[in-house]
Amino acid sequence: MSRLVIPSRDKAPEGSKATLDAVHNQLGVVPNLFRLIGNSPATLTAFTSFQTALSKTLDVKTRERIALAVAQVNGCDYCLSAHTYLGLNLAKISPEEVALNRKGASGDAKANAAVGFAVKVARERGHVSDEDIAAVRAAGFSDAQIVEVIALVAENSFTNYLNEVAKTEIDFPVVHAGEAA
Repeated sequence: MSRLVIPSRDKAPEGSKATLDAVHNQLGVVPNLFRLIGNSPATLTAFTSFQTALSKTLDVKTRERIALAVAQVNGCDYCLSAHTYLGLNLAKISPEEVALNRKGASGDAKANAAVGFAVKVARERGHVSDEDIAAVRAAGFSDAQIVEVIALVAENSFTNYLNEVAKTEIDFPVVHAGEAA
């Protein structure tokens, strides 16, 4: 059971209802994460705005790979479950690739650089080396794309932290961070 209230759409604050309806229209369902964030209309607006903007960065496979890697680093079962489902079904990442992503790697050389860099940013809380920056640039990432990778780490860290604090009930096929990838 969640430690924070996860309101139904009808019990959500008035300022969150339109955004929750938009999520429902897009996904056909409103995941517990969005209803949890909906406790704060300002936070829900900020989160969905950030998420929408970042959906125009990189490609969907790279974004999902980063989400998987960061969820694993942060030990968030909710996000690991959600992004395993999304990675397999939306981004069409193979189960073998999902396992690599959870280990901070990828079978694709360019994606491997992005995922590895994202893991370093998450683990080191941004304290990466000059060599780390040089490696991601050498893989073909521009400074703008490096900023986007860091933004994706921040977006995913927010949801990881929130779901861990709340102990959000997982509404996706369950994957545990503690289990081998």
